[in-house]
Amino acid sequence: MTICVHGLWHLGAVTAACLADLGHRVIGLDPDAKTVADLAMGKPPLFEPGLAELTAKGLASGNLSFTTDAKAALAQAELVWVTFDTPVDDEDRADVEQVTRQIEAIFPFLAEGAVVLISSQLPVGTAKRLEDSFRRLRPQAGVSFAVSPENLRLGKAIEAFTKPERIVIGLRDARTRQILEPLLKPLSANMLWMRVESAEMVKHALNAFLAASVTFINEIASLGEALGADAGEVEGALRAEPRIGAKAYIRPGSAFAGGTLARDVATLGELSDHLKIPAPLMKAIPESNNAHRGWPFRALARALGDLAGRRVAILGLAYKPGTDAVRRSLGVELARSLLAAKADPIAFDPKVTQSPLPGLVLAGDLDQALEGASALVIATGWPEFQALDAGRVLARMRNPLVLDPDRLLPSLAKDSRIRYRTIGTPS
Repeated sequence: MTICVHGLWHLGAVTAACLADLGHRVIGLDPDAKTVADLAMGKPPLFEPGLAELTAKGLASGNLSFTTDAKAALAQAELVWVTFDTPVDDEDRADVEQVTRQIEAIFPFLAEGAVVLISSQLPVGTAKRLEDSFRRLRPQAGVSFAVSPENLRLGKAIEAFTKPERIVIGLRDARTRQILEPLLKPLSANMLWMRVESAEMVKHALNAFLAASVTFINEIASLGEALGADAGEVEGALRAEPRIGAKAYIRPGSAFAGGTLARDVATLGELSDHLKIPAPLMKAIPESNNAHRGWPFRALARALGDLAGRRVAILGLAYKPGTDAVRRSLGVELARSLLAAKADPIAFDPKVTQSPLPGLVLAGDLDQALEGASALVIATGWPEFQALDAGRVLARMRNPLVLDPDRLLPSLAKDSRIRYRTIGTPS
């Protein structure tokens, strides 16, 4: 199949490389010339394990190419897979118009009979608005629209695309299914077909549910710290409850970061305002999560008192392992707070090589970060940090305080020479 992947940041770059690897002829289309030029040389727009190699493989095979020329990219495309990463502002509001403008810009060039599959995460009702816009422009054209919202987890995106547990597809007619089913079946036999608006709502509902779960267990953990309850033990009992289950999103730890969960919570809140349908739960999730972001700083202040001049080692600046993205990461937010308190933070991250904040020093390696620090904070769960042992900590820190929000190094709690703190465990 000839496929145009429209939008080439994280989601699009992964989608294009994976489809080419499956044997399809893939043309990646993006209005940004630099993004296209970099990808044409095998350089993805951001780090993702295995993506550079997969992109190079597709280019070498001839199955993959990139362009800014919409007319050329769409001339023979049977499927146009829309993969723009929907941007959000500092209030988690999605810039929907930025994405819809890009989609509407290609309407004149869509081939007769093409299917437009939208994976960009857009509010419920956006696909219908795009369909209506297209019909006004080309009322006789046989083009159909479908929706399969996705964002692909940073750090595990290739696996998420090629081995999904299920694929949600919203469509209008049987013909569209006949085109999409052979393409998607090699990825997953578990395809959930539904109306377009339901598919749009699924992603909102899923991310909002996960966000609510995270904030719920972290509120339980915070109360447990003060009351003598261990949130880890509470978690185990909840997972044993059949109505909750072993895979529930109820591990106490850091506040959720990035924009994906927050964006869909904000979208549902905005829809409730627009429709004048009360949704107080959606409004409470960001408030709870934002309050929880301050746990590491509060824990340091409780344990160390005045933080002025104190050296604090921050292990991890990426917002999660497997990426170099730092937006809203725990490590960056903590460093900002420490700098404001006149502390002396030093950070190390295996993928972040430029300091994201003025005044934040980056260590050359993990040991340099630990040397002489009063406290260390595990801010990102990189594998090399999870291998850290008590001997290495004690060799470089005196009377060390270790903050481990996500319980990555429970073995350190067994050494009485280390003051070990984690979310939801009584001091």
